[in-house]
Amino acid sequence: MSERIPVAVLGATGAVGQRFVSLLAGHPWFEVVAVTGSGRSAGRPYGEAVRWVVPGEVPPAVADLIVRPTEEVGEARLVFSALPSEVARQVEPRLAARGLVVCSNASAHRMTPDVPLLIPEINADHLGLIAAQRRARKWQGCLVTSPNCSTTGVVFPLKALHDAFGVRRGHVVTMQAVSGAGYPGVPSLDILDNIIPYIAGEEEKVESEPRKLLGRLTEAGIEPAAFAVSAQTHRVPVLDGHLAAMSVALERPATVEEALAVLEGFAPPARVRDLPSAPARPMAVRREVDRPQPRRDREAGDGMVVTVGRVQPCPVFDIKLVSLVHNTLRGAAGGAILNAEWLVAEGYLERVAA
Repeated sequence: MSERIPVAVLGATGAVGQRFVSLLAGHPWFEVVAVTGSGRSAGRPYGEAVRWVVPGEVPPAVADLIVRPTEEVGEARLVFSALPSEVARQVEPRLAARGLVVCSNASAHRMTPDVPLLIPEINADHLGLIAAQRRARKWQGCLVTSPNCSTTGVVFPLKALHDAFGVRRGHVVTMQAVSGAGYPGVPSLDILDNIIPYIAGEEEKVESEPRKLLGRLTEAGIEPAAFAVSAQTHRVPVLDGHLAAMSVALERPATVEEALAVLEGFAPPARVRDLPSAPARPMAVRREVDRPQPRRDREAGDGMVVTVGRVQPCPVFDIKLVSLVHNTLRGAAGGAILNAEWLVAEGYLERVAA
């Protein structure tokens, strides 16, 4: 790429916004030219306005950028949204209508019928929704969303098993890190020496989003996958890394070794593997009896690899396993950046420029 694409980060002072800024520093395709924030931070240099909570330091190239009001993105052609969902619901469509490509980490539009809910290794073809989105809304830009961070860890093994054997239903119990609650997040007196068996809205997302992700693109939109998922979500005293214990009922019987072979053999489309943020193999399988573990496995593939282990026969369904995702990298900012790279590879930024 001869010139990097100018991008903006919305909600840049929050924890996920900081991950975007950190990951985009030195990106070969993208250059951050604008950061936006609330009225509390707008008008101040980013390095002064942000309380930096992610590893490393504020990237020097961004530190002196003046934080702008939410919808002022300057010459950016591509926007990464780390906005709260209630704000994203209004702002993101307005930016797409202005001709911008919007890659959102917010939940506001994930289940909107004409908005792709995208993981390139899982459902790269769902970008086909954009043509209908633009026709119906008369947009020059577009809006693409990333799934919930726990959904991301769940859908990778589901994809492999569904393609090979068919999935009839599944039960998922998540143990979700405190960083998933943002900053300052969960009060210490609530989470230390404790597990909270409720995260608002999470169970509904884990139950519905995999069906859209693994659905079939038709002329009428996405036909959701026919299986059902039951989910129970928990906040646990771990800094990063969402763990999911899953039991899956299959359409066609499979032994543990057959399931392991499918999981270990999972590979994304060749063109997706060439993207800058894409790991060569996005799902790793551990055969040790005590893996995956958040502290030991969350950084696999620079945080972009989902790690699966504890694959066993299930006496209630067919197969049970444990899956781990780094929630702020693959499950949030890193996943949205990968979506943007896929949009570039498929020519959507060229079309906006034209």
